[in-house]
Amino acid sequence: MKRDIYSEEHELFRDQFRRFAAAEIEPKIEAWNKQGMSDRETWARCGKAGFLGANQPEEFGGSGADFLFDAVIMEELARIRAHAIMISLHSDICLPYIVTYGTDAQKKKFVPPAITGELILGIAMTEPGTGSDLAAVQTRAIRDGDHYVVNGAKTFISNGQIGDLFIVVVKTNPDANPPHAGVSLLLIEADRKGFVRGRNLEKLGLKGQDTSELFFEDCRVPVENLLGQEGQGFVMLMEKLQQERLSVAVASIACSRRALEDTIDYVKQRHAFGKPIAAFQNTQFKLAELATELEVGQAFVDKLLVAHVRGENIVTGVSMAKWWTTALQKRLTSECLQLYGGYGFMEEYPISTDFADAAVHTIFAGSNEIMKRIIAKNLGIG
Repeated sequence: MKRDIYSEEHELFRDQFRRFAAAEIEPKIEAWNKQGMSDRETWARCGKAGFLGANQPEEFGGSGADFLFDAVIMEELARIRAHAIMISLHSDICLPYIVTYGTDAQKKKFVPPAITGELILGIAMTEPGTGSDLAAVQTRAIRDGDHYVVNGAKTFISNGQIGDLFIVVVKTNPDANPPHAGVSLLLIEADRKGFVRGRNLEKLGLKGQDTSELFFEDCRVPVENLLGQEGQGFVMLMEKLQQERLSVAVASIACSRRALEDTIDYVKQRHAFGKPIAAFQNTQFKLAELATELEVGQAFVDKLLVAHVRGENIVTGVSMAKWWTTALQKRLTSECLQLYGGYGFMEEYPISTDFADAAVHTIFAGSNEIMKRIIAKNLGIG
């Protein structure tokens, strides 16, 4: 169905990025998936072409464009299954923290090289014993003169191997009551003494994304690397999670659309009992249901995208979209895989990786159970 949220300018940008991706990204996907991470050269090329931080201020090298341009990039990367190069994490999740809450010195130091692709960003929230409960993080940042001394461990950190700068969730006041009042955010460079990269973790899906352990061992971080105010980290996280969860919904719908399109093509070509699989009523009904749900999800996500660009508070809506689209993605890829029969279990068909890749979407950026708690609370029943 025709979507009306994108202008002619957005669609021209889509064509431009699609050509770039076909030349610079798509040929590398297989290698990235095998080696477990993308490469710095491609990040630099993305930056040079203007595809990193497109909606950031022009004074720092961005285009000052709206968030819909970034949504176009998310959709196009999902279309070619280029999950290894985490542009959305870098541009839409990490960069806004620095641009919104950073000091002038922090912005001048970190934002321009992030937009050119020289500085790759990550955010370190999750710990071995703490996931969605960010108020319970155990990583400590204790003030010592003009430095914080950081000790602790993080896990499941995207861009953990290739990243240069991490927004790290720490406790600057471990005794704060309530606990979230002791949470702060620190900008920590990966080349600091005491910053230790752990393993690039082996995962069920998203094979090309480097997902790592990080350790901080008496890591001394200058006080000027504090992002925002001490004790305001939890508030900043809550404010920025709206865009993160909307980004997940955008990607989930786009991934689902590619999986469904490929499956429709497959059932037209594959024969059983003397006729195409598409000729069986079960196939027709199942794909009709999935196509309908996909369009319903797309309409909701598009509505939220427009509201987000207008600057509206849509926390309840993005929480709904995050759980619903990611649950749809898991179910859709499962149903589509079933229609492939035994071939769906073979890695030569992308539906097998679509199925594996979908598994984590209901977990990261706040589990779907947390999304439902947020919705219930905002409905006045939680």
